[in-house]
Amino acid sequence: MSDIERHGVTARYADAVIYGDVIHLVEVPSSTGPIEQQTREILDSLERQLSAHGSDRSRILTATIYITDLADVAGMNAVWEAWLPAGSAPSRACVRVAGLVDPGWRIEIALSAARKP
Repeated sequence: MSDIERHGVTARYADAVIYGDVIHLVEVPSSTGPIEQQTREILDSLERQLSAHGSDRSRILTATIYITDLADVAGMNAVWEAWLPAGSAPSRACVRVAGLVDPGWRIEIALSAARKP
């Protein structure tokens, strides 16, 4: 029996991987559109995943945000900051990348969060 839980497993990825009390998630948008729309869509999906696995957005430990255009950072940050509960910002990296798998994607977010006790 494995001490690693994998949920929504495909040949290439799992929707969530849990080790101990830490949940690891990566989300991309399912549509193209402005950065604010794509960011909201990803955050909504992350919130559903966190809830399904016994956590919430106040328990995010670290986030890595991949963004294709630095001009989108302000719009993404506005949505991100409105989504996070006050005083619960995680450690975070925001990295500009040349592109993502789908050319319409402007953002991808990977994060880890603690499960609720």
